[in-house]
Amino acid sequence: MAYYMIQSAYTPQGWAALVKNPHDRLEAVRPAVERLGGKILNGWMMFGDYDLVLILDMPDNASAAALSIAAAAGGALRDIRTTPLLSLEEGVAAMQKAARSEYAPPPSDIPYFGA
Repeated sequence: MAYYMIQSAYTPQGWAALVKNPHDRLEAVRPAVERLGGKILNGWMMFGDYDLVLILDMPDNASAAALSIAAAAGGALRDIRTTPLLSLEEGVAAMQKAARSEYAPPPSDIPYFGA
């Protein structure tokens, strides 16, 4: 299983529907997540660029993408963003692999910051 953060923003029509019938969207979304083999770990309403954030445990990228596609296709969202999350251990392992890659930026007459 892998962790994902999904951020979504409602359309004005989506907000109008929620104002008319206020309810917990976490519970409304839970069955779809579970049908895709996942689990909602937590979720929050927020304000700013996005209106809702979910942290999910999903079996794979295709399942996480399927949830995003289904939610976007529903029409109540103006934006949805799915971000794969790494544990701190996975992040450190990625840094160690990056060090072993011996990647070099392309040559430049202008020095790169910090290089």
